[in-house]
Amino acid sequence: MAKKLYVGNLSYNTTEDGLRNLFSGFGSVASAKIIFDRETGNSKGFGFIEMSSDEEASAAIAGTNGREFEGRQLRVNEAMDKPRRERNVGYGNSW
Repeated sequence: MAKKLYVGNLSYNTTEDGLRNLFSGFGSVASAKIIFDRETGNSKGFGFIEMSSDEEASAAIAGTNGREFEGRQLRVNEAMDKPRRERNVGYGNSW
């Protein structure tokens, strides 16, 4: 079963291919996703990696957490499901 990892403190220049290449040394990468700001299109400095197995995910965490990548020290851990918050799409104050 695939396991999703949170990867924080990414360089704003990191690409999804670069992230995939880094983690592929620890096993099969099912997906790599960098999160971008909707309004500016700039990277938010974090992303997610999905490894194909729990063992590969554990190896990836051990091998990359605290490691320097593209000039930044990565923070890598198991991703936690976060409930989506509703967005207020109305005008003016909504209190």
